[in-house]
Amino acid sequence: MTIHAGIIGGAGYTGGELLRILLNHPFVSIAFIHSQSQAGKPVWTTHTDLLGDTDLTFAGGGVQPLLNGELDVLFLCAGHGQSAAFLAENEVPDGVAIIDLSADFRDEQNDFIYGLPELQRERIQQAERIANPGCFATAIQLALLPLANAGRLIDAVHVSAVTGSTGAGQALVPTTGFTWRNNNLSIYKAFTHQHLAEIRQSLSSLQPFGEAINFVPYRGDFTRGIMANVYTPFSGALEEAKQLYRDYYATHPFTHVSDTPVDLKQVVNTNKCLLSLEHHDGQLLISSVIDNLTKGASGQAVQNMNLVFGLPEESGLRLKAAAF
Repeated sequence: MTIHAGIIGGAGYTGGELLRILLNHPFVSIAFIHSQSQAGKPVWTTHTDLLGDTDLTFAGGGVQPLLNGELDVLFLCAGHGQSAAFLAENEVPDGVAIIDLSADFRDEQNDFIYGLPELQRERIQQAERIANPGCFATAIQLALLPLANAGRLIDAVHVSAVTGSTGAGQALVPTTGFTWRNNNLSIYKAFTHQHLAEIRQSLSSLQPFGEAINFVPYRGDFTRGIMANVYTPFSGALEEAKQLYRDYYATHPFTHVSDTPVDLKQVVNTNKCLLSLEHHDGQLLISSVIDNLTKGASGQAVQNMNLVFGLPEESGLRLKAAAF
């Protein structure tokens, strides 16, 4: 099987990361990578690490001829708000799967399926339109799904999470510049982050949940990765909680429960989520680590593609961590 893939918005972080994965995917051929800002330039002039890996050139201009070519899956990697506009202006042929990495269709009040495999793998397998989850949302949901599935979320959830600078996108703004970010730490969107809606949507699909999700996000002094520390009341013992988590993720190849504390270097450049659990005075603390560009974005998009096309879920995603 060869899957012909197109990428819209290929010059940004998620587009570049997606291209790196797909170039080494055993079942994928790149049909095109489109970018209005970099049209006509070799891909490696933007994603400089790909020099010698591909001779692809960014396509530009009208997209419809590209969509009408040999195409099986279309990845939308443009900014939030742009995917809905793109689909309103362009006709994607029937039979072409769409995987959107923006926030435009995550509320499931449309014909897109929310693409968190650990939540609804079977629905993804039957879908043609996938809304890829947000990066913070992925890390936090994977920390909480087993509790919600067991009906064990009984009170407010508290989250303190830090992300790397790539989570803010490639456009240079003051909070992503080196001189500001280096040796610095700050919070943003405390209690109001846009990923809260999709987190609540997922938890509520497993158990009725109207309690607060108190989320404080941090900007970290590093480029890639998310660590989310999540705590909530839990009446059982620690070993009971660990078994609950191991049972829930037993058939999911990328999410694992660790018996020792987790750190970002274990997951950066991979599609893994690692979880560690502690129990303190009736509170269950779940530490969740992912790479915001892979499991939090492009890697999860490829995982969803694999499911849609009936491929082994791990295809193209056995990636090496930055362990040192």
